[in-house]
Amino acid sequence: MDQSPDQDVKTQRYLGDKGLIILIALLSAFVPLSTDLYLPALPGMGDYFGVSATLTNLTLILFFIFFSLGLLFWGPLSDKYGRRPVLLAGLALYIAASLGCAASGAIWHLIVFRILQAAGGSAASAVATAMVKDVYDGRKRESVLALVQSMVVISPAVAPVLGAFMLPYTSWRGLFVALALIGVVSMAGGLLLQETIPSRYAGTVAQSVRRLGVVLKNPGFTSLLIVFSLVSTASLAFVSASSYIYQEGFGLSEQGYSLYFAINAVALIAGPLLYLRLSRNFSRRAIVGAGFAVMIAAGLIVCFFWNLGPLIFALALFPASLMGSAVRPPGAFLMLDQQKEDTGSAAALINCSSLVFGSAGMVLVFLGGSSLAFALGAINVAVGAVCLAGWAAIGRREVVRC
Repeated sequence: MDQSPDQDVKTQRYLGDKGLIILIALLSAFVPLSTDLYLPALPGMGDYFGVSATLTNLTLILFFIFFSLGLLFWGPLSDKYGRRPVLLAGLALYIAASLGCAASGAIWHLIVFRILQAAGGSAASAVATAMVKDVYDGRKRESVLALVQSMVVISPAVAPVLGAFMLPYTSWRGLFVALALIGVVSMAGGLLLQETIPSRYAGTVAQSVRRLGVVLKNPGFTSLLIVFSLVSTASLAFVSASSYIYQEGFGLSEQGYSLYFAINAVALIAGPLLYLRLSRNFSRRAIVGAGFAVMIAAGLIVCFFWNLGPLIFALALFPASLMGSAVRPPGAFLMLDQQKEDTGSAAALINCSSLVFGSAGMVLVFLGGSSLAFALGAINVAVGAVCLAGWAAIGRREVVRC
């Protein structure tokens, strides 16, 4: 692969190391911020537009689908043109689309602007993961991935609570204005960013996009990609169904829902930190395998005891959220470690595959009949079992050093 070198990519004159990590965390959080902030408003938005929950949910499902497609465009493009110009272009589109969402007069207008918002936001996510590989190596990279994951998952805890407490003072339109402001803050960080890519792909744009296929031909990368992307099926199924489970199923208010939602968000925050702690004494293989086993057990508990109340449901789901989050840092590290080049393409595939499987979970949970909570528990059991079997097969093939 022809490449041209960039010098001093690891030096950030304006942001510094801490500033770079904060920017990467913020960029990585665009998915949960763009979805979770307005989750408490979903049922009310359906009433406002006079449409069904299924149609309102398209603002979530199509966001994830087009976010995934956008990753496949921006990731390879960042290998050719650099992380910074791709980031700035994507953020400009995200800000404009967020304001368009706030001004929407019909559900179909909102859906279109959500698609454009997804297309812009996907640039931030693709670039963020690639920058971690650009700048950090070895154990430091794994630690940064875990730290970023911990900072990122704070947004699912804060965003629904913030959204719920903003609603009495503003409408759902104000929530999208808030997302536009987050985009502006990210744009400021992007303007201060110095290019991180160590070398750029010298081929055409079409050839750059075709590097996605080259990455997928790496069996070690692809097998890991499938296993760790499946985890998102369970996590995004919860994101999609949570407001309906707590507000319509258990009869909670918007504020009550946000607080119960935060219980599971705490598990997401603690997961990467738990992994770093456990990795001092246990191998990646053992930690990841245990994580999938816990998902199975927690899913079974949810299936049998969800109807005992919202607190029991939240606590039963807590271990699955904790360990599902804990396996993400080693998964991302191992996948990036399989690729010595085409980092942007690899990062795009990692994020895209996660969202594709997650979007499937968002649909599957609503196919389980009237009991969304039971369906969510069953999804965790199935995902945990398939991932555990896949992880065992990878271990036997010695694809990765665990």
